[in-house]
Amino acid sequence: MSCGPGKPCEEGHKRRMAFGALGAMAIIFILLSAASFLKSRNQVVPDAVTYGSYDAVQGKRVFQAYNCMGCHTLLGNGAYLGPDLTNVYEQAGPAWLAAFLPSAGGWPTGPALQVHLQKPEQIAASGTGDLDAYLKRYPGAAERIQRRGGGTTFMPNLPLTSEQVGQLIAFFKYTSEMNTEGWPPKPKVDGLKSPLAKPIPGIASASAAEAPAAAASVASADPAAQGAEIVKEYACTSCHALDRSKLVGPGWGGLYGSQVALTDGSSVLADDAFLAESIRQPDAKIVAGHVAGTMPSYATMLKDDQVDAIVAYIRTLSGDGQ
Repeated sequence: MSCGPGKPCEEGHKRRMAFGALGAMAIIFILLSAASFLKSRNQVVPDAVTYGSYDAVQGKRVFQAYNCMGCHTLLGNGAYLGPDLTNVYEQAGPAWLAAFLPSAGGWPTGPALQVHLQKPEQIAASGTGDLDAYLKRYPGAAERIQRRGGGTTFMPNLPLTSEQVGQLIAFFKYTSEMNTEGWPPKPKVDGLKSPLAKPIPGIASASAAEAPAAAASVASADPAAQGAEIVKEYACTSCHALDRSKLVGPGWGGLYGSQVALTDGSSVLADDAFLAESIRQPDAKIVAGHVAGTMPSYATMLKDDQVDAIVAYIRTLSGDGQ
């Protein structure tokens, strides 16, 4: 830009100011770029977070592989069909996640949660194997069990292996440990006025101490009726359909008395002994199309008469779910 006759020329001054501003921005850009290469900047990083032998980096890859953000949000980013999962580990804890993730189509009950409290990695993470102590530490788990336990969800059952479940728990542990500085903001709720927020009649109690109550109420009934109550109490149908459908585990409809193909190429008769063994030691014989480590052991959770009652109930199920 040239200066007009008789007018003060400020072209050089303006040029120097422009170059100075450009230089300042370049310095800021370089400093911020260098800061981005610092390891943590006092922030937790995924490769430093583990759950048992599982690390958060692998869990993040599982989360991305299943496109979980197609329904859920993290840090407020993602879709809004499902809840934000940023602090789900902090709220519900590792045992509730271990009970929910393999059979996400149904909400875990208290007794179902108690089964997962036996796992060493869970005890190490939460510091307890006692259900009441766990629910006090993770009130979000108590709320979920009391209001939703035994009910169904809108989430499909995903074909997650036990290893992937552990990895996802490690990832959610990492997101809960992030310093989000209050993000996402907590919604202001004026009480639980929605009918959907009311407790479902007859849902399972959060306390494992009340688990035998249901079985006792039908103690005088036939074993199959008692087995049906135990199955309901432990939310077994979250993983096993009452017809021939495959959910997380094999369907129970028409299972009793049939020949079951195993992963080793052999087959076995689904009689009382096989079904009882599958409840107590689920990895002893793996049904073809399924993987070991998916179902927890109920050996220390159920008494012999309870196992026999469940077997009696399965014996009554025909292929159409009746």
